[in-house]
Amino acid sequence: MTLDSAGGSPGIGEELLLHRRFGGADIPRLRVLVEGYAAVSGLPEPRRGDFVVAMDAVAGNVVQHAGGHGVLVLARTTKELECRVSDRGPGFTEDVIPDLAPGLNGACQGRGLWLTRLITDRLTITRGPEGSTVSFAMRLL
Repeated sequence: MTLDSAGGSPGIGEELLLHRRFGGADIPRLRVLVEGYAAVSGLPEPRRGDFVVAMDAVAGNVVQHAGGHGVLVLARTTKELECRVSDRGPGFTEDVIPDLAPGLNGACQGRGLWLTRLITDRLTITRGPEGSTVSFAMRLL
């Protein structure tokens, strides 16, 4: 796949499936694209649906909390499907993810990240000088 103007390259041992800048209006199309690539990559249902839900939650956070635009990278290794969503917002850490279901402990924020952590096999948040990157992955069975 050709990379768009945002640049980027696949990591060692991974196949780049999708690299796309997005805003709020693009999220419905991203859902369709990510679901299609997840299916072709061999991620079975219902995990495939969970993967799309996680992507939607993380991309929605970018639109709502980080300036409205981000970059989504979807990559496949022999063992997992990974989604990386980057933004140019003020940055945050995993501390914003509540330990309990949001609302049970008084937390009003972090629902999307809480859900993503719950339904994926791996979630990492990297805070950099120009924003944050949320990466999550599911093992390919």
